[in-house]
Amino acid sequence: MTIDLRSDTVTRPSQGMRDAIASAPVGDDVYGDDPTVNSLEERVAAMFGKEAGLFTPSGSLANQLAIRMLVAPGQELLAETNSHIVRAELGAAAVFSGITTRTWPAIDGVLKATDALDVARPDSGPYLVSTAAIAVENTHNFGGGTVQSIHEIAALRIGADEMGLALHLDGARIWNAHVASGVSFSDYGQYFDTISVCLSKGLGAPVGSIMISTKERVAQARIWRKRYGAGMRQIGILAAAGHYALDNNIERLADDHRRAKEIAIALSTIDSTLIDPADVQTNIIVLDLKAISLTATELATRCREAGLWISAFGPKFARLVTHMDIDDAKSAEAIEILKKALVA
Repeated sequence: MTIDLRSDTVTRPSQGMRDAIASAPVGDDVYGDDPTVNSLEERVAAMFGKEAGLFTPSGSLANQLAIRMLVAPGQELLAETNSHIVRAELGAAAVFSGITTRTWPAIDGVLKATDALDVARPDSGPYLVSTAAIAVENTHNFGGGTVQSIHEIAALRIGADEMGLALHLDGARIWNAHVASGVSFSDYGQYFDTISVCLSKGLGAPVGSIMISTKERVAQARIWRKRYGAGMRQIGILAAAGHYALDNNIERLADDHRRAKEIAIALSTIDSTLIDPADVQTNIIVLDLKAISLTATELATRCREAGLWISAFGPKFARLVTHMDIDDAKSAEAIEILKKALVA
């Protein structure tokens, strides 16, 4: 049987989730008549202390709707160099909204408020691009599941307010950040003007994200969601999966974090340059292959031939992500496959 560690998006709905989907009350969401998605949007907004939410089929769309509410065409959004918004959304901010982006580099994606604030240039006049908002990713995907410090987030909010800038949280894996840090969702939420959260990463839903903010911004985002072709009808069948995920699958993320740490420890014993287990804070394991002869593609191919799927995200950059479909036995088997692949 294949062990799939490419992402925490590959999970299959549990039987309980399938039952919830099958029995969900539904209506036409374009008309605002679907009770299940309405309650999910209200629930998630309340979790983060916000007024309203909007269901989207993808995290990228939730991000793009959010930043469109904060940044006018021709203005700029600041984000970390390897953030999802900049690297993995195919230039959508520019294509859809006329938003330019500028970035600051950070080791492992770790937020330092001063890094972002130092490059911000609001109100730059008629000849230069003006900064309108800053985006923070928590946890940071390509940084290896980094959890952002709530103290740095608070400092960023203070500086942003002084400059008149808005803040967006790409919280696709905010659930993991919450479990790893103990910081409440409302504590995270208080610092951001818009937030996106994903139900299909880690929580096991088959699809779905929520963009949350004020009632006014969400009402505008709903219009843009329809304009982008993402108006949906009896969407309660998917929203029900989101409710089930929130009810059952948040606290169990600690198991994913534990297994990721165990894999990192095992691989570091083979070659300490591959990974420092201390850097593994949540469910993402990033392998640095620069000191060995294998490329990430070669490692992924060897693993796949043995029944383990991992991701090659660069010539010497491999990623593994633990999730709810990987139990202790599969995790142990993955370790053995990786050991053989790395030393063969």
